[in-house]
Amino acid sequence: MKILVSLKRVADPDNANKVKIPPSNDRIDTTGLEWKPNPFDEYALEAALRLTENGQTPKVRAGEVVVVTFGPKETETTLRAALATGADRALRVDVTDDKLDGDLVARSLKSIVDREKPDVVVMGKQAVDGDTNQVGQMLAEYLDWPMATFAATIKEEDGALLVGREVDGGVALVRVKLPAVVTVDLRIVAPTSVYSTKTPTTFKYNDGVRFAALPAIMAAKKKPLTELKLAELAPDVALKIVYQSFQPPPARKAGIKVKDVPELVNRLKNEAKVL
Repeated sequence: MKILVSLKRVADPDNANKVKIPPSNDRIDTTGLEWKPNPFDEYALEAALRLTENGQTPKVRAGEVVVVTFGPKETETTLRAALATGADRALRVDVTDDKLDGDLVARSLKSIVDREKPDVVVMGKQAVDGDTNQVGQMLAEYLDWPMATFAATIKEEDGALLVGREVDGGVALVRVKLPAVVTVDLRIVAPTSVYSTKTPTTFKYNDGVRFAALPAIMAAKKKPLTELKLAELAPDVALKIVYQSFQPPPARKAGIKVKDVPELVNRLKNEAKVL
């Protein structure tokens, strides 16, 4: 099985209090923020690795995992980390975030899929910076492939994937024929969430994503990493979504102490308008 995994570098959500908006209100100033892989994309990579191995011998890749990111040269650090954990090859589309929107990323990914011809595209359900949750759905539409979103479990079958989708009130099981697009949720990295046909169902993975040992980190420096140009993938690079301005949320007002319950109810009803 060949799997394409998309990765995005995002500002560490734990540093959200450091986000600044300049007086021009035309952008978000990310100076001083720490960068990390989008967590849901890390889960997608872990799912792809599990689908292309026997869990009992994870150093042997029974298939191919190709990772791709859209970003400047420094995003290659994210790709090298993915290669260290087990991915075979990496692709970087040279572009900056302000030149992208979800539709352009989806159209570019379609071109990459047409070239690479993977059996499955595995993606995080959304990126934690924009939270738009749209690229996977757009890609499936452009490819005309079946899709399963919010995957909590994946079990490989002959020519198909049995996917447990997180829905209100539980998990819905859907079977998608390959090739297909799957977007994953956080439960996909539980010990019994993903099984290839080679991994015994009695086997349990460690909870969470795997980490690379030092020898793997060194070996990743020699794995193929190819740079692509955005214009090669999407001749029309015009954005459909343009942000006109940014502004910080209003500062929270100081709390008010009330002397008794009747006053609290009165304020909730007449001032907060929540009753």
